[in-house]
Amino acid sequence: MSQISVNHLTFSYEGSTDTIFEDVSFSIDTDWKLGLIGRNGKGKTTFLKLLRGEYPYKGSISTSALFDYFPYEITQEQLQLPAADFMDHLKSWCELWRVICELNLLGEGADILYRPFGQLSPGERTKILLAVLFSGEQDFLLIDEPTNHLDQQSREKIKEYLA
Repeated sequence: MSQISVNHLTFSYEGSTDTIFEDVSFSIDTDWKLGLIGRNGKGKTTFLKLLRGEYPYKGSISTSALFDYFPYEITQEQLQLPAADFMDHLKSWCELWRVICELNLLGEGADILYRPFGQLSPGERTKILLAVLFSGEQDFLLIDEPTNHLDQQSREKIKEYLA
């Protein structure tokens, strides 16, 4: 068990007069499953990026946890390749057999790993990226809007999977 401690966090985007977080303090146990709920533009993604150290801020965020973040960024080159050819670049030590097991839980066959990523539907892409994300065991997962751009059936499958 590890803790993520946020103390006196204050953050605003450079050049903006709006403060996203002002003197916020709390702790999160990494054994918890949490969901951040709020309207668009209220700081959910920003908070996840602050945890990953992507923006400068005032205050402190401390943890011994290792983070992995969804969605992974896919390059133009990777769009031309099958996911089986680049998934180990998304997540170190990613093993094909584990990704295939996770895809099975998502209701997908391993065949989608061998088709060019750019030719897959948004739902198939999301399922591959989630399967890669969940193929490891040690990281604290930061999952940002996994059901965006999916049809209702795919949204339900992702919700079941995440539960």
